[in-house]
Amino acid sequence: MSGFWSGWIILITLGNVFACYWLVRWTTKKRPGEAASGEVTGHQWDGLEEYNNPMPRWWLWLFYITIIFSLGYLVLFPGLGTFKGVLNWSSQGSQYDAEMQQAAQTYDPIFKKFAALPIADVAKDEEAQGMGRRMFLSYCAQCHGSDAEGAKGFPNLADADWLYGGAPDQIKQSILAGRNGVMPPHKDRVDEAGIDALANYVMSLSGRESDAAKVAQGQQLFTANGCLACHGADGKGNQALGGPNLTDNTWLYGSSADTIKETISNGRMGMMPAHADFLGEDKVHLLAAYVYGLSQKK
Repeated sequence: MSGFWSGWIILITLGNVFACYWLVRWTTKKRPGEAASGEVTGHQWDGLEEYNNPMPRWWLWLFYITIIFSLGYLVLFPGLGTFKGVLNWSSQGSQYDAEMQQAAQTYDPIFKKFAALPIADVAKDEEAQGMGRRMFLSYCAQCHGSDAEGAKGFPNLADADWLYGGAPDQIKQSILAGRNGVMPPHKDRVDEAGIDALANYVMSLSGRESDAAKVAQGQQLFTANGCLACHGADGKGNQALGGPNLTDNTWLYGSSADTIKETISNGRMGMMPAHADFLGEDKVHLLAAYVYGLSQKK
């Protein structure tokens, strides 16, 4: 933070504190012509009269105490720009790190115990599955859902269909390093009729109703535009590249004709963030075992 913005924050913070003090003093100041304490002010409504009764002194002193407390807090703790406070306290160094160290002493031995076992064996352990589920709900459910069945653009992890492979080591690698899936747009190289023909060919691969003439044209475009590089000559995908299998009924973004055309025309971008630095390999090992176990139940 620059010196200017640090000074600006200090000015605003202290200005507000002293403005509160001024406001309290101003509201308690007696003004000319004001009714004496305990007398009526002259305001009436429906037979009710307003009396000039100031707030109790103890209540007034509570305001002063909060102002004094705020100034004391700003001296001891961070709150005034780059000033770290007399105690030099920080949530990162003074609290977070200590809590993480305590948690590591408690849980790291458990993670290491499971990390020494094959993922397939960990997936059968009830305690490990319970821990893996809690981790999944914390770090993965936002995209894949609490039931791991995914949503539009986010893969279902509870079935047997995998973009990058469902073997234990492949799942672990996906979590550790993340994945970046790219479906390039074709609207600049294929006209609208060609997009329609490609969509019909893609639908035919999974046995869906399609126009035979458009399917033949779409098959030629499929080859000419290099679609088989990712999806394979037979349309069954390429797990090395994350190319989806087009011959089944598993669809990441939807299976309607319009959605397929949109995908071909505009392309898609999918990103699975890497968790290696955030969770560490031992925790990822346990999480991968949980995900692997989900697909084995189907």
